[in-house]
Formats: sequence, structure tokens, C-alpha cells
Amino acid sequence: MESPLSQQEAFARIRLLRSPDIGPITYMQLLARFGDARAALDALPDLAGRAGRPYEAAAEQRVQAEIAATRKAGARYLFHDSPDYPDLLAHCEGAPPILTFRGDLAILARPAVAIVGARNASAAAVRLAREFAHGLASAGFAVVSGLARGIDGAAHTGALAGGATIGVIASGIDTAYPPEHAALQERVASEGLLLAEQPPGTEPLARHFPTRNRIIAGLAAGTLVVEAAPKSGSLITARLAGEIGREVMAVPGSPLDPRSHGCNQLIRDGAVLAQSVEDVIELLSGFDGVPGSRFQTEGKAAEPQAPLEESAEITIAHLLTTAPIAVDELIRQSGTNAPSVQMALLELEIGGRLVRHAGGRVSLA
Repeated sequence: MESPLSQQEAFARIRLLRSPDIGPITYMQLLARFGDARAALDALPDLAGRAGRPYEAAAEQRVQAEIAATRKAGARYLFHDSPDYPDLLAHCEGAPPILTFRGDLAILARPAVAIVGARNASAAAVRLAREFAHGLASAGFAVVSGLARGIDGAAHTGALAGGATIGVIASGIDTAYPPEHAALQERVASEGLLLAEQPPGTEPLARHFPTRNRIIAGLAAGTLVVEAAPKSGSLITARLAGEIGREVMAVPGSPLDPRSHGCNQLIRDGAVLAQSVEDVIELLSGFDGVPGSRFQTEGKAAEPQAPLEESAEITIAHLLTTAPIAVDELIRQSGTNAPSVQMALLELEIGGRLVRHAGGRVSLA
């Protein structure tokens, strides 16, 4: 693994993230609280014990096998505090603390635009996605997409012909999905950049696609939806982009085609209507973190978290139910300082009693 970290700390970080009930937010809070992953691992049994259950971190043999599989796939690890970690993604709530990658990390330094859309896209939309991607890549943008059928595949193909592309997959770095995109995924890895959050050998399960979508949205200054039906995964990506303060664009389509209804609805909701590559370049060229589009949801980009401070143990479980509530509201109702509440939530999560939701909300498991 090429990393400024020591081998021991890098190993401990992978082990920490693969341990039960440790998600990205909990992982970052543990590092902030204990200083490094080795100390955090040592503290896990005591933290879980306060929540009333025994705890075992991920087995060292499992992590050793994962690292061997990563190397065998020709991949490497990218940690959240590496200078190569993309800045826009780093400022997203729940950003993946560890990614595996194949390809050229220098692509992450380019301005990026996500292009997403329907898997069962029309021939016209596929051609349009390919042309948009080619034009944007030729203009110096890295085109980000998810290597799915339809619009995603067309976006990667067009970008490879014009410049750089980044593929984000919902499986392990060594697994191609869909199978017919195996050759395209290999091209992205060898000529562009391929990213995966899941460990090697992981199949692309349904629950992995929302996290894949948040990475796509988080990497890019803006997301362009070329064709999408209502309630599709592409619209989820667009709304995630809106939540974190990025530009949202959509290509209008015929009201007679259900595959255009999602894009037309996005435009009604304030997304920028995009009819040409020039429209996208004009919108994103001056992006400074404040979107010009009117498409916004109630969410907002997460602020970097301050390190947790030593505090007395508190019990806030009685304030929680299975209905999600904002952490800020818990702090207000408990009358306790934020670091103490965060520590209590950390103990509950490691104890398997807490679930984290989008928008900084939590609930009992």
C-alpha cells in the first residue's frame, strides 16, 4: 500500500472500518477521539461494554486477506487524509474514509462533472450522453459516472475518447458489474480512474448503490441527468448533489416519454436546463462552492467535525425512538454539550443500538 501512514496504522484503519457497527461517521469520530486507529481499536470493547454488549473487532486474518486481494487486483488504498483525497468529497457528510482505486489519481485534481441517467435509455439519450461526456472531457473536466448500463456506460465511453473519466462502482474493485461492462470497466481502470468503497470480493448488493451514488455526487461540482424516470437512482444522485450544495442540471425531454419525466421534474424543481456542452461548462467554470441553480433540498453540506473532547458519560437513549431525530435537537433537549452527546451516540452505535440516517439524524436500531 502506498501511503504516508505507517503500515501498522494503515492496517489498523482498514480493520477499524471493517469492524461491526463502524460506519464512516463513527470511524471519523473514533479517530478524532482517540488519535489513531490502533488506540480506537483498543477502546472498542470498553465502549461497547458501556452499551451492554461484548464486542470483537474485525479479525486480523480477514484484513490480511483483503489487503492481499486488493494487491492481486492491482489496486491500492486511498485514505481520507491523503493529499490525493478529493476535496469536494471530503466535505460531504459520511464521505468514505477509505477507498480502493485503480488508475491515475491525478484525475481527481481536475474539475469534475457527474453524468447519470436511465439504464434502459433511448438511443437518442445514449448518443447525447456520449457527446456531452466527450465535449466535457475535451474541455478538461473529469466525467464521473457509475458504470451502469445505458447513460453511465455512454458517459464513460465518450469521456475516454475525449479525456478523463472516473468510474465509481458498488462492488469490490475486483468485481465487474454489469458483466457486459467488464471490458469498459477495465478501460476505465487502465485509462482513467476506478473507485470502490466496498472491500474486494463484494458483490453489488442493492444497499451498496445509494452509497455509490453519494460518492458520484460528492466528487463532482455538478450532476447532469440526461434521461431518468421518476424515483430512479439517477434522481437520487441529483438530489444528493442538491443536498450538498452542488449544481444540478437536466436535459429536457418529451413529455410523452416516461424516461424523460424525471428530468423534466428536476427542471421544474429548479435544476438548470442543459441543452449543450457549453451550458454545462458555463455553469461549472466558476463554481466556488455556492451553486447558481435554484435546485436545493433541505440538506446542506456537512461542516468538518471538531475533535471530540473528554466529557462525563451521559445517557441519552431515553430521548431516542425508532423515529429519526436530528443530533442538534438531541443536544438541545438533553441540555448537554455537543461532544458529550456525540460520545454517547458513539457508544450506542458501537453497541448496535443506534442507526444513523441522512441529514445528521439518528434513531434507535
